[in-house]
Amino acid sequence: MTKSTTTEVDGVRTDRMPPVETGVRPARPSVRTVVARAALPVAMVLWLLSLRRVHLELMDDLGLIEVLPVLFWVALGVLTLGFACHLRGPRLSHAWSAAYVIGLIAIVHATPSLLYPTVRYSWAWKHVEVVDAMLRHGGTVPRPGWLDIYNQWPGFFTVNGLLLRTTGLHSAMGYAHWATPVADVLLIGPLLLVYRTISRDWRLIWGAVWIFFSCLWIGQDYFAPQTFGFLLFVTVLALVLKQLPRVRPPGAHPAPQLVPAAVSPGGTDGGGTAGREGWRPALFLMVVLCEGVLITSHQLTPLMLIAFLTALSIPRRNRRVVLPVLACAVVMQAVWFATVARPFISANLRNFIAAITSPDSNAPTWLTGLGSPAPGQILLAWVDRGLSAAVVLLAAIALWRRPWTRRTPLPLLLLAPLPMPALNSYGGEMIFRSYLFALPAAALLVAALVLRTGPPVRVRAVASFALLLAFLGGLVFGYYGKEMMESFTAREAAATEFLYRTAPAGSMIVSVTNNVPDIDKDYDRHTRVVIAWNLLANRQLLLKNPLAGVEDAVSLAAPPGPVYLILNRAQAAECYITGVLPADTVDRLATAVDSSRLFTPVFRNSDAVVYVLSDRNAPEIQPHPRPPQHAVQQQGGRP
Repeated sequence: MTKSTTTEVDGVRTDRMPPVETGVRPARPSVRTVVARAALPVAMVLWLLSLRRVHLELMDDLGLIEVLPVLFWVALGVLTLGFACHLRGPRLSHAWSAAYVIGLIAIVHATPSLLYPTVRYSWAWKHVEVVDAMLRHGGTVPRPGWLDIYNQWPGFFTVNGLLLRTTGLHSAMGYAHWATPVADVLLIGPLLLVYRTISRDWRLIWGAVWIFFSCLWIGQDYFAPQTFGFLLFVTVLALVLKQLPRVRPPGAHPAPQLVPAAVSPGGTDGGGTAGREGWRPALFLMVVLCEGVLITSHQLTPLMLIAFLTALSIPRRNRRVVLPVLACAVVMQAVWFATVARPFISANLRNFIAAITSPDSNAPTWLTGLGSPAPGQILLAWVDRGLSAAVVLLAAIALWRRPWTRRTPLPLLLLAPLPMPALNSYGGEMIFRSYLFALPAAALLVAALVLRTGPPVRVRAVASFALLLAFLGGLVFGYYGKEMMESFTAREAAATEFLYRTAPAGSMIVSVTNNVPDIDKDYDRHTRVVIAWNLLANRQLLLKNPLAGVEDAVSLAAPPGPVYLILNRAQAAECYITGVLPADTVDRLATAVDSSRLFTPVFRNSDAVVYVLSDRNAPEIQPHPRPPQHAVQQQGGRP
């Protein structure tokens, strides 16, 4: 007689019979298993083939969406189908799960890196130049102009400087082109750790990771301090969650998919506790070190971390773990504000206070610009905001329909960033940043709601596959929809390279917007004037009389050295896409300057032109009695 064996999983005892030798051939793999194994390599091959013929010059209102071939979308659909089958297969392989998620990151986030000849986003170029300037000066950059904020939050740039010195690379430009897919792959580890502290169900965990990247349309994962800061934020959060005391509901075993975790508001549920309370010294020091690097690297992310830690400290049983970490974060943040960042805080304190009483400060550009946005951008705005609303709504439904989620920190993590938009607009981006920081918790809640197994099996499988596809549909609108202005051609980069080879130190560089590749190169040696950032009177004059507008901008700055004006395709695209200025502003200015005696073209190609001021004594550009003033600039990047 064959004896059974007894095992215990999640506190539940089960009896299992050992396998019986029958001589029967093993069953063939199911169709679902075959699809799960074949879909990934097929999707990757289709994706690479789809990138052979992409005509970037045809991009318009909706960016890459309009020029990516059908084969690209087929590849994305096949990958999603394979992942959905993989999640519902008889066995879940971590290697295949990770491969699918990395495949998703590659298709969505590596596509721009493969297609574009230069670095994506003007802000990424700027951050590369800040790293180079800090290396050149060995720390603080003198005469930084409007980029002085980075002298006061240098952590990200210092880390990259150390990386360059260690590896012997000449510039961060060598890897900034691939920063987005690399940063997203690095984020997988901290996300897994966060989810593993809440659930034992790896199908749920990997499903949540997929949903997170499927809904990450914000575009805050490029070469930037906020990308580095978000990675540190999730890491600290994961380490704190791992240390929280574990709770079991009274009189019941935990659900198979639930790791007993810190209870939500209410303090205690009367159950027993399990797990370690308190910190090991080495681990605590690592957490504090991460907090310190984070506080020195970004303005917003440490405040978000403090908000999350405050929320996690609400239940009494969490406080022994959370309060020491929270106290260190608050003290270090206060010291940093009072010392290194004091000039920025003092200069902008009035703006911070005014933002609290300005409910329209999070309004989109087309409600505050002087032009009208491209028609496709209205659709894009509805889609990406609809995706955000759908994720939050599904997360709220999960809290109602899946009671076990309410016994975890997920409600606190979902609600923690909600007050932030009322406190400051952060250049109109705060509402989007709040969504970003709530997304890890929201993704796990959505996964708990839609990836549940059980009858009816086929209906659940089809519904979950359809929802995963819908998420990706919303993602590509938000993530690819502005590529007309966020990508740069090699010809645009050549114009900027010529400009900085030609312009001597002390020159003033004028542009309509700041959307120029590498326009902040050697920013400590030159003066920058961005007309779109000037006072309303100067911008209105530019629209009424383009030449008079640029003359007024030059005279306001009263430059002592040579003056250069650069116009390029991406500046015109930004005006057209966002409506910050009328769509024809750059073309009208180029026409006016070409016919003027004041400026002489010194470089021209099909995508850019550089002019130099040839008559410094012209009365039109003599200094005005009113001082130069500029609108307050956002310091974050794209929303």
